[in-house]
Amino acid sequence: MLPYAVIGSGPMGLCTVRRLIEAGLPVIGFEIHSDVGGLWDIDSPTSTMYESAHLISSKHMTEFADFAMRDDVATYPRHDHLRAYFQDYAKHFNLYQHYRFNCRVENLQPQGDSWLVTYRHNEQSETIECSGVLLANGTLHHPKRADFAGKFEGERLHSSEYRHADIFANKRVLLVGCGNSGCDIAVDAVHRAKSVDMVVRRGYYFLPKFVAGKPTDTLGGKIKLPNKLKQIVDGTLVRLISGKPSDFGLPDPDYKMYESHPVVNSMFLHHIGHGDIKVRPAIDQLTAQGAIFADGQQAEYDLILEATGYKLHYPFIDPEHLNWQGDAPSLYLNMFTPQHDNLFVMGMVEASGLGWQGRDEQAKLVTRFILARQQDKTAAQQFMHQVRRLADKRIDGGMNYLKVERMAYYVHKGDYLAALEQASQALETGH
Repeated sequence: MLPYAVIGSGPMGLCTVRRLIEAGLPVIGFEIHSDVGGLWDIDSPTSTMYESAHLISSKHMTEFADFAMRDDVATYPRHDHLRAYFQDYAKHFNLYQHYRFNCRVENLQPQGDSWLVTYRHNEQSETIECSGVLLANGTLHHPKRADFAGKFEGERLHSSEYRHADIFANKRVLLVGCGNSGCDIAVDAVHRAKSVDMVVRRGYYFLPKFVAGKPTDTLGGKIKLPNKLKQIVDGTLVRLISGKPSDFGLPDPDYKMYESHPVVNSMFLHHIGHGDIKVRPAIDQLTAQGAIFADGQQAEYDLILEATGYKLHYPFIDPEHLNWQGDAPSLYLNMFTPQHDNLFVMGMVEASGLGWQGRDEQAKLVTRFILARQQDKTAAQQFMHQVRRLADKRIDGGMNYLKVERMAYYVHKGDYLAALEQASQALETGH
């Protein structure tokens, strides 16, 4: 039997390889780096990690349910602790032996009922035939660059290139983008830079990492509220805890709670309130020495750093195979392609609180489908009928997510996990 190819050894790739081998399926994992960890291994050539990076969700809300993080790991672990966690996971489940490291996948091409996987190892190109392919190469690797009028002659970087706050020493810094990475980097910069300005083009909900000594994401949830009511209740609580963004000179969000990813940072508003960070509106155009802003003001900078996010990037496969629509592939349950029953996109999902266990549930479902495809063709065929019929259906829980690239593959956690369970039961029962 031909093996299944899994691309990537971050949390999604690791649990996918695990579930496939537990089902007795032959697997080859491909990893561009020399070890597991994916994004969380700062030494990987595709990592966009920075030295001060920590999880923005607490460890017990993020970890795999059957593989807890050690007690001596902080509530919000640093990136190197997470790398060690994934290395321990790979050792515990004997995953290393199924990976080919230092291998860059270059091309995926369907051939009949299988796939040809072409990859480069030690400057040599090799091709292997596989029963199917599971893409788990991550969603936060390919930078989305800003496109401004004018030209800045100073230093200009994307946050994907940022590693350490030393680059800010004694410089006038302009940060563009107010997501979680942007706010982390702004907090880094205030301790080294001569000045820090930040372009904030829209409103955000800001949450501290702890409330009353407890991780913020562990609060609530005991009483299940309808999604719309929970938006109102939690949005009100956030304003009581953190205040209105406009109290700090920031724009207020013009959308409801959970319709965009919140910023989780205990220090950003602190530094805004102390005048360490100056808020700027959108950039009208760049100048040789700095920027002119939408309010007509102008300032000079030594460094402009864009924390403008990432684009989904699967460079080794023709987008038509992924049913790409707009900013993201349009897939059933964010995984199953209507064109192929042996090509799966793993981990192309974001949801508040989904954690790595949510990814593991994806891996379990895909494994069950692969087994059904081999053992019960009728059940698999019925399932693929659902895939083709519902590929465009988004599991949003009724949320009106912002029409921005970052939210193109966002789902509602509770509804999404329920849909995974329902799909699993359908494969088991054939209905």
